[in-house]
Amino acid sequence: MAKTKEDVLRLAREHDVKFVRLQFTDIFGILKNVSLPVEQLEKALNGEMMFDGSSIDGFARIEESDMYLRPDPDTFVIFPWRPQDGAVARLICDIYNPDGTPFEGDPRNVLKRAIKEAEDMGYTMYVGPELEFFLFLTDAEGKATTITHDKAGYFDMTPIDLGENARRDMVMTLEQMGFEIEASHHEVAAGQHEIDFKYSNALDVADKIMTFKFVVRTIAQRHGLHATFMPKPIFGIAGSGMHTNMSLFKDGSNAFYDPSTEDQLSQEAKYYIGGLLKHVRSFAAITNPTVNSYKRLVPGYEAPCYIAWSCSNRSPLIRIPAKRGASTRVELRSPDPSCNPYLSLAVCLKAGLDGIKNQINPPAPTDENIYHMDAARRAEKGIDNLPSSLIEAIEELEKNEIVKEALGEHVAERYTSAKREEWDSFRISVHQWELDEYLVKY
Repeated sequence: MAKTKEDVLRLAREHDVKFVRLQFTDIFGILKNVSLPVEQLEKALNGEMMFDGSSIDGFARIEESDMYLRPDPDTFVIFPWRPQDGAVARLICDIYNPDGTPFEGDPRNVLKRAIKEAEDMGYTMYVGPELEFFLFLTDAEGKATTITHDKAGYFDMTPIDLGENARRDMVMTLEQMGFEIEASHHEVAAGQHEIDFKYSNALDVADKIMTFKFVVRTIAQRHGLHATFMPKPIFGIAGSGMHTNMSLFKDGSNAFYDPSTEDQLSQEAKYYIGGLLKHVRSFAAITNPTVNSYKRLVPGYEAPCYIAWSCSNRSPLIRIPAKRGASTRVELRSPDPSCNPYLSLAVCLKAGLDGIKNQINPPAPTDENIYHMDAARRAEKGIDNLPSSLIEAIEELEKNEIVKEALGEHVAERYTSAKREEWDSFRISVHQWELDEYLVKY
């Protein structure tokens, strides 16, 4: 049931809330907040809280800096790890211009636009994310290292493992904050973990992904650990992904399910897959937004590199999990947890809707292991690659009008400009690999 302004004020009184954090996300997926005493809560709920947008990356220029935070009452939650006597709560906010219009550069607004387009076509998007992360030890000064505290592997049990204790506290904290946790387990690499929460509508899930990352890092810190959602923190072992399960519902039923077909997938599901496959090279800069993202998207570690789909194996980019009926869904395996979830879901939805609108049929499914194919075999089957670097991904984005339309002119321009700067900074830096390879040799 949706919360109202009055509900929030009542809950704040009942739980002795003293401070409220107004949270929002910049275009690069970094969580920001403004903290205010509870006496200012009603003013905030009335949309009267102003902040300087020019100080936030990718937001406004200095001559257009005044922005307003409008809290979403449904996102009110109390931080369980803070003292209950004088509690701290949070509200996630939308960003508005002084004239009362939604700010084009607000990532939450970008996703809302895509959701509105789907609604106009009769669809509601549901999403189930699978976020992986690493837990590393910290040094004597509390700074992050890349030293793991365990040698466990996939689904291993280590009752005295510090990571297991931290993960347990993460799950309990998330549940206290309204998450329905479906599973948690150790992942493939040492120090790598995954916690899965129940699917929901796209906006709710994007909010929850931001909350999830914030909670995981906070609880890890309380255990003397550093949690990172960096896609590939260590060479030679598996990286962290954020497999994204998507479905569209229409008139209360899963529009991807059709029991009359051989694979029980509807034509709408096929078109949605076709749209994702057509545009994935162009939205990779959003779903895989960092230089480091492309160190994960390489053969050998079960990360998807090749643009194909299948109902029966995990080597292609898109997998269709076996469950049907209301659970029929498309799993896009390329996104990683460093992405901005609002932008990532917006471009995925926009690409899928383009597939439905223009009846883009996908190629035949690829049911053999693509990792075992050579380049000639992949070429024969028409299987292309994802971009191999951030700059390649940015160049693909800049050529794609559908993806740029999903982002809006403001976000598209500022995002690509900033990412080009990020690539140039990486390109001109001297890295340890170069020193190891060339310093003595030459």
